[in-house]
Amino acid sequence: MDRILIRGGNVLCGNIHISGAKNAALPLMIAALLTDEPLTLTNMPRLADVSLLRKILRNQGADTTLAGKKAGSNPFAGDTVRIHAREITDTTAPYELVSRMRASFWVLGPLLARCHEARVSLPGGCAIGTRPVDFYLKALEAMGAEIGMDAGYVVARAPGGLKGGRIVFPKVSVGATHVALMAATLARGETVIENAAREPEVTDVAECLVKMGAQIGGIGTSTLTIQGVERLHGAEHPVLADRIETGTYAMAAAMTGGDVLLTGARADTLDAFIAVMDEAGVSISMEEGGMRVRRAAEAIRPVSVETRPYPGFPTDLQAQIMALMTRAAGTSTIRETIFENRFMHVQELARLGADITLNGDTALVHGVEGLTGAPVMATDLRASVSLVIAALVANGETELNRVYHLDRGFETLEKKLAAVGADIERVSG
Repeated sequence: MDRILIRGGNVLCGNIHISGAKNAALPLMIAALLTDEPLTLTNMPRLADVSLLRKILRNQGADTTLAGKKAGSNPFAGDTVRIHAREITDTTAPYELVSRMRASFWVLGPLLARCHEARVSLPGGCAIGTRPVDFYLKALEAMGAEIGMDAGYVVARAPGGLKGGRIVFPKVSVGATHVALMAATLARGETVIENAAREPEVTDVAECLVKMGAQIGGIGTSTLTIQGVERLHGAEHPVLADRIETGTYAMAAAMTGGDVLLTGARADTLDAFIAVMDEAGVSISMEEGGMRVRRAAEAIRPVSVETRPYPGFPTDLQAQIMALMTRAAGTSTIRETIFENRFMHVQELARLGADITLNGDTALVHGVEGLTGAPVMATDLRASVSLVIAALVANGETELNRVYHLDRGFETLEKKLAAVGADIERVSG
């Protein structure tokens, strides 16, 4: 099993290319099931989750093709994936595939909309909270679906097809918004989704669906209005830059007191994060080609952070900001409001010498003068990269185990960090 070794103390300087967003790439791939024409996605990140989802889509009958790299091209530039679901050959998404990645459950919406039936295993993925699928199912029921359960599978039917309806989410849910939005594009009549997620990744998927012929109003707002169409067609769409990867590398640069240009980054998707970084004494500026990150203050300043749905501070950056605050000159307060079990990285950060006190959904991070390398274990995707950030300034060597979590969401992280000066390597066995 692979491990990553990090020897702390190096300052990061140079350019890091930001990949396409995992949280947009996966639903964009699933949207290909809505049409019998090809959907071509560019700037696709090379991630374990993308590879797994290609396998899942092939199980449904889709043909997926990965375009090769041209000689001399940027080694960190995104891939081009072509997905052609000319015919859906299987409306069942089996446990052995869906259990490995939660987002694969979202095939339920397109399969039901296009084929009027679907049988999808209950999902798996990172163990960071219960994240029930009730919102997904109630949204589909509001469009006329008949939902049942059978041996751990959701069985959905829509004889005659889905119908437009009114969906009001009691709580913002990115996944449920994706499922409802995709299903509504082929439903008869008008569907209104209220309290929809506003994340940039949702907007990216909506804009791709419009290219495919969907009629969607209110994109980027909390109320989406969809006029169903008889069929969608193929399209070509670039995956937007990953704001979570952007924020992660920005904090890595700040942690080491470096100067890094994040090429291809989009600052307009990170307003809340940038405000927190400014409070912490980190300078972020846009320039041609990307976003430059420097530590403006001599020491990292403590901050108070509360995760919120977009446009608030992202829960997917909570573990990383906690790692950064372990070296702040004072005590920081971090409150997690999205997922109830998303503090599992605390005990691993403590192994590196962090001083963190937990009280329910709130963590008090008391800055320390130094961290020390140690063997640590990734517990989920974002927790794993928080350990990398801490290890970059820890004295001695840190050994990160269970890096398969990291590979699910960060493309060639060790190569990107090594290219800007980090002493980091991947070892096998």
